[in-house]
Amino acid sequence: MEKESFDQLLMQVILMYQSASLQFMGKVKNPVTDKLERDLEQAKMFIDILDMMKNKMKGNLTDAEENFLTGILHDLHLNYVDEVSKGDKVEEKVESSKS
Repeated sequence: MEKESFDQLLMQVILMYQSASLQFMGKVKNPVTDKLERDLEQAKMFIDILDMMKNKMKGNLTDAEENFLTGILHDLHLNYVDEVSKGDKVEEKVESSKS
């Protein structure tokens, strides 16, 4: 496989985990159910996977890749803290939107 293919796959994996994190934070709808769902444990798991990937790939990323991943992680951490601070109020809204 060529380097460009690996680079594209890496970006796709990062974006896939970002999307899953946002979905589990209730920030975007689940594309299958077309409903907001909130599972902060799952969101944290995907964020933790991206953090692990960044740490394991340290020194092997280009500056652009490093900045891209760092920016996504920064955004996800801020959104996660925001969702955790909302507590159960959002849980009730999400549950009522499922009905």
